[in-house]
Amino acid sequence: MLKLGLRNRWLWLGGAALLCVWWICGTFSCVHAATTDGTSILPGLNVSVGSGSGPSSVADTVKIILLLTVLTLAPAALILMTCFTRVIVVLSFIRNALSLQTTPPNQVLVGLALFITMFIMQPTLQQANQHALQPYLDGKISQTVALQRAELPFKVFMEKQTRITDLELFMQYRHETMPQDVSKHPQSIPLSALVPAYTISELKTAFQIGFMIYLPFLVIDLVVATTLMSMGMMMLPPVVISLPFKILLFVMVDGWYLVVKSLLAGYAT
Repeated sequence: MLKLGLRNRWLWLGGAALLCVWWICGTFSCVHAATTDGTSILPGLNVSVGSGSGPSSVADTVKIILLLTVLTLAPAALILMTCFTRVIVVLSFIRNALSLQTTPPNQVLVGLALFITMFIMQPTLQQANQHALQPYLDGKISQTVALQRAELPFKVFMEKQTRITDLELFMQYRHETMPQDVSKHPQSIPLSALVPAYTISELKTAFQIGFMIYLPFLVIDLVVATTLMSMGMMMLPPVVISLPFKILLFVMVDGWYLVVKSLLAGYAT
């Protein structure tokens, strides 16, 4: 089994590498493709390395390097500043409660969690795009102002789902005073304290939902185990008998619909 698992992992990695090579080749071929009149379909990209013409060019280069460095933190921002944490933890609880090890596979759970996250975060992303990104692209505001405006919708979203006790934990550790009314002044909360407080609040909520999901399946396991013990079938694993009943129960009550509905209701404004 270990060799088979390693082989599947290498097959996945090899397939991903081939897809990346194919995408890069296709991108360059599209860039150099031309229409019938000889004009290029897509604009070309020229990269050159040379000496700077002045302090401004050096500053622009440093800004690009810093921007690329910040982009490496994008996965962490996706996980910790959105509803992705709660969604993926709850979906994982469902799979474990059903005693299913690899069904649905991780790719399906992560993909579903990403699209649910995009659906829930759409109003927040629209506000950040309208008030921060578009004015910055039009040259109406500076980069610093754009970042400040983009933070506000995410702060408002995270503040609604964050417990006051969790936020006070990080604020008191930094010896910072809590605002009088956090809900009315979310912009005064630093992200360094709001993000971890929001994350542990989301984890607690996800574990509470997971506990409620586990209860009916735990009852089925207890009933099946007691029945097998009374019949003297101690060598038969109870999970073999309880698994079909748990799947049947989950399908009959339309479990996926109920779980996703509860997740969406938790973020309803």
